[in-house]
Parts: sequence; structure tokens; C-alpha cells
Amino acid sequence: MSINGARSASKKHQELADDIVARLARRHSTAVVLFHHAVAERMGLGPTDHKCLDLLRERGAMAGSDLGAITGLTSGAITGVVARLERAGYVRREPDPHDGRKQILHLARAQAHIQDVIDPLRRDVAVLLENFDTRQLAAIAKFLTGTTDLVYHHAALLRAHSLSAAVGVADKGSHRP
Repeated sequence: MSINGARSASKKHQELADDIVARLARRHSTAVVLFHHAVAERMGLGPTDHKCLDLLRERGAMAGSDLGAITGLTSGAITGVVARLERAGYVRREPDPHDGRKQILHLARAQAHIQDVIDPLRRDVAVLLENFDTRQLAAIAKFLTGTTDLVYHHAALLRAHSLSAAVGVADKGSHRP
């Protein structure tokens, strides 16, 4: 490949990477958020309730405090989420055998109802993925895994910054000159 060809390929690579970062990933994220809002509505839940339920489906039974730590929701907000999920029949609480003060959240409903809501999209994505070879699928999986880890990391950084800023404001208000 000539020097000009290499520069052209490098420029195209950079343009595509820039488009992924600046436009495509944001567009995908917005579509996913809107889809999950629609799923939550269909299930009779709010978006936060739905995603907390999704975390329980993904990670298994856990204490409400652990769910709060993962999501950044306050204990009061988690109490509301758990109460709504329990009333809707999606979650049941059981005492923590190691700490009587805690309750462990368990899925209470077969996943079939949730699957019925999201399976049409899953089937369509599976059909779309048939257009990619194994190497491309591995790249897609690597990208999704990496960006998911980055999103969790940056969400934690944003929460830490927000908490730090809130503490700084509270500290300034408590000191009198």
C-alpha cells in the first residue's frame, strides 16, 4: 500500500471511529433508553423499577442496599422500587440468614412475562447478526463488553463527583466565618 493509500485508510478509520463516538453510540444509547421505557410501561413499571428488576435478573438475589450501591439510588428510593416490584409480583423479600436487619430480594415471577416483551427485539437482533462472520461478531462482542464496562465506570465517577460536590456545598454551608 502506498503512503497516500495508508494515509487515506488511516483517515477513513479515524472518521469512522469519530462517527461511532460522536453520533452512532449516542443514537444507540437513546434508542435503548426509549425501548426500555416502553418495556417498563408494558410491564406496568417505571423505568427505574424495570432496570432494577433487570439488575436482579442479571446478578441474582441481593440485598436492597446492594441494589442501591449499584444504581446510586438512595435507600428511600430503593425502598420505593422494591415495594412497587413486590406489589407487581416481580420480587419477593426474604430475611438475610447472615444479617437479620437485611432482606434479600429474589425474583418472584417466572421470566416468561419479561421475555414475552423483549423477545421480538431479540429475534430481530439475532437475524441482523446473521449478516456478520465470526470475526466480526467477536469484534461486536468486544466492543459491547468494553463500552458497557466504560459506561459503568463513568457512571460511578459521575456519582462520586456529584457526592463530592454535594459534600463540599454542605461543608461550606456549615462553616461560618
